[in-house]
Order: sequence, then structure tokens, then C-alpha cells
Amino acid sequence: MSNSSSITEFLLLPFADTRELQLLHFALFLGIYLAALLGNGLILTAVACDHRLHTPMYFFLLNLAVLDLGCISTTLPKAMANSLWDTRAISYAGCAAQVFLIVFLFSAEYSLLTIMAYDRYVAICKPLHYGSLLGSRACAQMAAAAWGSCFLYALLHTANTFSLPLCQGNAIDQFFCEIPQILKLSCTNSYLREAGLLTFSNVLFLGCFASIVLSYLQIFRAVLRMPSEQGRHKAFSTCLPHLFVVFLFLSTGMFAYLQPPSISSPSLDLVVAVLYSVVPPIFNPFIYSMRNKELKRAISKVITWIFLKIDVANNMAEQCGGFTSMGS
Repeated sequence: MSNSSSITEFLLLPFADTRELQLLHFALFLGIYLAALLGNGLILTAVACDHRLHTPMYFFLLNLAVLDLGCISTTLPKAMANSLWDTRAISYAGCAAQVFLIVFLFSAEYSLLTIMAYDRYVAICKPLHYGSLLGSRACAQMAAAAWGSCFLYALLHTANTFSLPLCQGNAIDQFFCEIPQILKLSCTNSYLREAGLLTFSNVLFLGCFASIVLSYLQIFRAVLRMPSEQGRHKAFSTCLPHLFVVFLFLSTGMFAYLQPPSISSPSLDLVVAVLYSVVPPIFNPFIYSMRNKELKRAISKVITWIFLKIDVANNMAEQCGGFTSMGS
């Protein structure tokens, strides 16, 4: 038996017992991490550099890309380091930091997805009022409210979770510090306070989900009334990717935090955690750019610019090498 005051570190879930499989997991996670960095980095650069994308929709998409980068950078680097160095340990402070960042970033992402649904509702159902309802100041205020409220929300969850006495050891059945897994280590009755807070939080998230569903019901009604097939196609191309991201993010996240203990297992928990913490940051850039011609055009320009810079750098290096050989 141990308590939280005597715990200085936690042990995360190992992915494999053999060294070869550990290195394979490291290589797999490294590829996933680099793909997420590349995809979200391209969106950030494209939106920031192309003045035609300086609109509310792309402003919120830029915020979403920042949150995706933060989400995947909170979980995967530590998992990669543990696989590479054949260890399971994470410090007590490091675990607390992971819990805080995960709750903060994921709740902010969900709040942002709710705001993005409202943005699409105003753009399609009230286009004449779009400029007044979603001006630059209103967008900045909504984004700041989402970030600020979720920061306080994460602080409350983290403080509450790590104030619980832990009597069931320090081994966490997950590849990162997750609140439901930490609650399994708490004493018999002490977890009820945090479990109640999680339940209340999910009620709030369901309220946000109801707002998203209501927005999209109004959107689909308006889209189906459009006389132009091209207009309907453009509306669906901006709405369906967002709706898919919301469904994937919400369904897997709520399952991870609300699943009954009777069906909980390390393998199922691992799959669900990967689905809500790793998959969205990789696929969000692809989903949002797949049917968005403006964003694809801007990303193509960024990629072309990068390759031009590489060609210029290579030519300069060759010229410098030629001058060096002539001088010798």
C-alpha cells in the first residue's frame, strides 16, 4: 500500500517486452508525430501567410491546428522516449503536467469545434449578418474565452485529481497520464469526488454537442433549400469534414472517460486513447483540406515556396563549392 505523498514517479503502460518491438513502436510513433507536425504546420503557415484566408473560419482552423500540435506533443514524445530508452517511468510532476495539458488542450479543442459549428451556421443560415456577428473582435473574444475557461477547467481537474490519496500503487495502464487511469489508483471511496466532476463535465460537453447538432440541423435545412447545386456542394464541403471531426473526437473521448469498469481492459483503453489523442491531430489537416479548394491552393503555394528555397540553397552550396575548388 502506498499513498500520494510517497509517490515520486508513475509507471506507464509498456508497449512491448522485447527490444525489437520497442524500437518498432518508437519508429511508428516518430512517423505519426512527424506527419502531425507536417500537416498542422502546413495549415498554420498557409493560413498565416495567405491574406485571402484571413477569415473567421480559417482563424478558428488555425487555432485548431495549434491545439492539435499541443495535444499530440503532450502524449507522444514521452511515449517515444520510453520506448527508445526502455523505461516506463514518468515523474510525479511530469504526470501532473500531462494531465493538466491533456484536459486543457482537449477541452479547448472541443470548445473550438463548437464555435466552428456556430461559425458555419451563421455563414450559411445568416450570411447577411456574418460580418457583424463574427467580426475580428468577436472571433478573438470567442477564442480567448475558450482558451481561458478551459485553462481554469484543467487547473480544477488537475488539482482535484492529484489531491486524492493513492493507495493502489503507481502503475498506470496507459501510455500517458490519464485521469480515469489515475482514479483506479485512488483509495476506495476517494475517487467519487473526481468521478462526479467528470460526470458533470460530460454533461456540459453533451450540451455543447447538442448545440453542434442543432446548428447542423439548421445548416442542412438551409443547404437543401439552395437552388444551386454548386452552392450546396460548397456548403457540404465545408461542413461535413467538421462534423466528422466532432463525431470522432467526442465519441472516443467520452467512451474513454465514461466507459463502465465492467468492459474496461488495458487493450481497449489503449485503442480508445489512440483514437482520441493521436488520430485527430493527424487526420484533421487532411480532413479539412481534402474538400477545401482555397486551403489546398494555399498549402500548394507553401510547399512550392519551400521547394524553391531548397533549390536556391542547393544552388548556392554548389556555387560555393565551385569557388572553393577554383581557389584551391
